[in-house]
Amino acid sequence: MTKPAAVRRPLPTSPFKARPEAPVKRFEVGDRVTHDSYGLGRAIEVEGDGDIAVLVDFGSRQVRVVYPYTAMFKL
Repeated sequence: MTKPAAVRRPLPTSPFKARPEAPVKRFEVGDRVTHDSYGLGRAIEVEGDGDIAVLVDFGSRQVRVVYPYTAMFKL
C-alpha cells in the first residue's frame, strides 16, 4: 500500500514565491500536436474528458498517449 503524495505548501514567512500551478493540458479531436518521441501528429480520439488518454495519429503509427501528457504539446 502506497502513501498519497504530500502537498507542498509554502510557508507564509518564506521569502520565496510559491510556484504557480501548471495549467492542465486539454486536447480535442482534430488538434495538431507534437510529441518529444513521435514528432508531429493529430488527435483522433479523446478518452474521458481528456484526462485519461488521447489517441494520436503520427502518420506512420497511432499511439495512445496517457495523462498527464508530459511529452506532448498542442500546436
